Amino acid sequence: MKTLFERSISGRHCTILPVSDVPECTPDTCREKPLRLPELSETDISRHYTELAKQTFGVNDGFYPLGSCTMKYNPKVNEDAAAMEGFTEVHPTQKASQGSLRLLKTAEQYLCEITGMDEMTFQPAAGAHGELTGLMLIKRYHELSGHSARNKIIVPDSAHGTNPASSSMCGFTVINIPSSEDGCVDLDELRKAVGEDTAGLMLTNPNTLGIFDKNIKEITDIVHSAGGLCYYDGANLNAVMGIVRPGDMGFDCIHLNLHKSFSTPHGGGGPGSGPVGCKSFLADYLPGEKIVETDGKLAWCDRGEKSVGAVRSFHGNFLVVVKAFAYLLTLGRQGVPEVAKNAVLNANYLKHLLEDTYEVAKPGICMHEFVLTLENLKKETGVSAMDVAKALQDYGIHPPTMYFPLNVHEALMVEPTETESKETLDNAAEAFLDIMKTIKENPESLHDTPHKSPISRPDEVNAARHPKLRYHFDD
Repeated sequence: MKTLFERSISGRHCTILPVSDVPECTPDTCREKPLRLPELSETDISRHYTELAKQTFGVNDGFYPLGSCTMKYNPKVNEDAAAMEGFTEVHPTQKASQGSLRLLKTAEQYLCEITGMDEMTFQPAAGAHGELTGLMLIKRYHELSGHSARNKIIVPDSAHGTNPASSSMCGFTVINIPSSEDGCVDLDELRKAVGEDTAGLMLTNPNTLGIFDKNIKEITDIVHSAGGLCYYDGANLNAVMGIVRPGDMGFDCIHLNLHKSFSTPHGGGGPGSGPVGCKSFLADYLPGEKIVETDGKLAWCDRGEKSVGAVRSFHGNFLVVVKAFAYLLTLGRQGVPEVAKNAVLNANYLKHLLEDTYEVAKPGICMHEFVLTLENLKKETGVSAMDVAKALQDYGIHPPTMYFPLNVHEALMVEPTETESKETLDNAAEAFLDIMKTIKENPESLHDTPHKSPISRPDEVNAARHPKLRYHFDD
């Protein structure tokens, strides 16, 4: 496909603005040479972006079982709410905007109720940013408590990859502990790991194997008894929201991925939101300002000198919170747990259709996602998890997460989400089973898939090491 520069024709243009009727100003800051932009008609531009759209795949195109990322269909009413002029035209320094302040305050109350936390900040711009912010709370708490020697964060091997990265960025030493045979945290290894230098634990529950840890309360008790704090990675909250609360499990702080559980997609590098909630004893350490109400009026108030300080400008990505708030209002108190129940139901239904043909990493009831392992299949046939993922594209299905979690070899992590119908899941199962039939009959043919996509198998290594990030003119 050609770029806009390759489509450019000298002298062709698309007139949008009238000719300027004021004298041209040429200050010293102007560039010495005119900016080299492609010259195109409106038709050229429209067709270019339409062609690009046809080459992408999203939840509007078909089944998108991308495990741990909750790529579910997002109601368009959320977008309509966020596009309302009263929200889009407000400036973050307009401190008297009572409607916007009321929305943020109410959204905070709803999310605190769902998570079992006492206060929340919307400053973090996305999930990993929320992780870093939560760890900053833990670090600040120990420093001001005179426990600066607590410099280690415990991270299970089933954690999301950002957990150890966020811990390291915050200046902690990461202590990795293995899972037991059932896929849960190994309690004996956890007891060995905790001590006087333990700052806290980062845990995802349900974990990346789709398992709700049956020892969750004992895990948090072990960490607390050693003087550490417990951080809940809320990436998989979609499976349990409205059913159980992290705060009741013993967790002290949490980040949420609004783009996952609360229907505010931020694909393509768009704005995200990773709000961080905490128990009351950590509230003074939260970043930014908080909303207080006096005589029926809402206003921003400084959190004080204990705060970790701002982690982003102003008050976070406000319009993303508007989408999440619209989603919560649509669901209501009864709808939130129904989302979780349907997510778990869909995952178990699809797993049931596949488990006699594919090997499940951890058999038994799962939560919102399950993990297949193709390790033995690859040894027998030479067909890898990558091959199966690529083959799914020919069936109009986006590949699931590949090679994650790291403690499962040749892994395919599948998350159907609650928004998919039984018919979609049945069709997906048929695709998986048809692929397995092809593997048994002609395994070599899988190495050339997909056959129907715009491109087959890009050179990912070369693309990563030698990316083409700009257009080079001939002259």
